[in-house]
Amino acid sequence: NYILIIKLTYDNLYNFSIFAEMIFTALQIAEIIDGKVDGDPSIKVSKLSKIENGKKGSLTFLSNPKYTPFIYSTNASVTIVNESFIPEQDITTTLLRVKNAYDSFSQLLDYYEERIDIPKGISSSSEIHETSKIGKDCFVGSFSFIGKNCVIGDNVQIHPQSYISDNVHIGSNTIIRQGVKVLHNTLIGSFCVIHSGAIIGSDGFGFSPQNDGSFNKVPQTGNVIIKDFVDIGSNTTIDKATLGSTIIGKGVKLDNLVQIAHNVTIGENTVIAAQTGIAGSAKIGNNCMIGGQVGVAGHITIGDHVKIQGQTGVTSNIKNGVSIQGTPAMVFKDYSKSYIYFRKFPDIVTRLENLEKQL
Repeated sequence: NYILIIKLTYDNLYNFSIFAEMIFTALQIAEIIDGKVDGDPSIKVSKLSKIENGKKGSLTFLSNPKYTPFIYSTNASVTIVNESFIPEQDITTTLLRVKNAYDSFSQLLDYYEERIDIPKGISSSSEIHETSKIGKDCFVGSFSFIGKNCVIGDNVQIHPQSYISDNVHIGSNTIIRQGVKVLHNTLIGSFCVIHSGAIIGSDGFGFSPQNDGSFNKVPQTGNVIIKDFVDIGSNTTIDKATLGSTIIGKGVKLDNLVQIAHNVTIGENTVIAAQTGIAGSAKIGNNCMIGGQVGVAGHITIGDHVKIQGQTGVTSNIKNGVSIQGTPAMVFKDYSKSYIYFRKFPDIVTRLENLEKQL
């Protein structure tokens, strides 16, 4: 069960008013997501719900087979399902049949986001240094700070109480959520989202041991480079490099509470779940999937398309396309086979002791 970094879970759909006073009929929604109505096309919805807690007037979806039993009891007015779904019992919810229920639901959220009011304007309580350049149609929220020589692209949102230090560049259409700290010389691409509490560009953990047992701090003089279409979760930290740059590749998705140390490089479209720590100068390839609470040792290389199970400890280089688990990490299939013996180990020991007595 490799982690799938999907923030849109059933838990945060419960009674969530995504339509914010908008009301849609089943037919209107079907037109948006190219679906086919199976039921009452005029029925109206104004909010979302979990399928197991669906209420009248809400929209839900069914994509995970283990939730199928709930479709027969849900009170949700409309349910998006795969076109291949065949009811085995009577249902009361109107179905919207689509090729892929989850993708269609995501499409519906995109449709909504395109139509909500995007905040614009500069708050009078914000502070922007006169040497910085702000693009068109930007939003800078209350009590935010932008330092010297910054370049902020068009349509950027910097939400309240965020701190943008000197010489920071932020590309167009990037969103900086509340309370984010972006420290000096950081470069952030376009269409990124950095969630509340993230800290980008803090000092790397560099200390030199001395003969007397103390440690001297090694100056961290590099920066952080974040490419386009990167999402960074709340309270995630990305340290600047000692020399050169810590680099987060295009399309990378980082969960909450992820630690990226100095001089790390993460390849394109890699996803990393919460509480994972990547030690200094590690290099992670493209299109990797890394589970929660994974630890990656410093100065190692992880290839492309690698899948790492949660709580794995990676202490050596990993080749392309390998799936691993365990601490120290080993090939996933080998780990699974070995685990069978781990569980039987007490019984094996007892049998060996009995054999020794017989001999």
